[in-house]
Amino acid sequence: MDFSLLIFFIPVFAAISITPGLCMTLALTMGMRIGVRQTMKMMVGELAGVLLIVTVVVVGGGGFIASHPLLLTVFKYVGGLYLVFVGAQMMRSRGVMAVRPDGSASFKLDFFSLAGQGFITAIANPKGWAFFLALAPGFINYDIDIWPQTVAMLSIVLVFEFTSLMLYAAGGQALGKLLLQTNNVVLINRVAGTMMMGVGVWLALS
Repeated sequence: MDFSLLIFFIPVFAAISITPGLCMTLALTMGMRIGVRQTMKMMVGELAGVLLIVTVVVVGGGGFIASHPLLLTVFKYVGGLYLVFVGAQMMRSRGVMAVRPDGSASFKLDFFSLAGQGFITAIANPKGWAFFLALAPGFINYDIDIWPQTVAMLSIVLVFEFTSLMLYAAGGQALGKLLLQTNNVVLINRVAGTMMMGVGVWLALS
């Protein structure tokens, strides 16, 4: 087994993973609204989506998504519209992710709903596909068995992506608590709602 190429993949992906993007913005927004623990439900779906992308690209060279461009488009628009809807609800202090005007909230959010948001955001993001299509195959030695290398690459992606998501979610949670202490409940809803809508529009138009 030869992992020499993957050694160079580590700093490249670490730098890109921490860079603000669709999934990181989503983690920041959810962290602000529902806290890190609940946001981790979204992370499960997001990480599953990213790992699926890596596997498809490394094993199939991106042939599947190239053969089914309509599928990506559908996911992109449906996911984007849903996030815009959720953001609009939050801006009006309504919906499950909004804090009530009296500062109270119930965040008993469904695991599959949050994980689904993360999964769709990840796999419907053309920039994610573009990055892995452009770079991932270059770090795999196709002259030998690719599966050990694929597992190693998936492990690298999982570690750095999860770490970055946690950092963004924790930052959002800290900001949300700060605003709550100053009784700016309406402002929290508007800021988080605007960011969520921005993620939706970004996803749909990317």
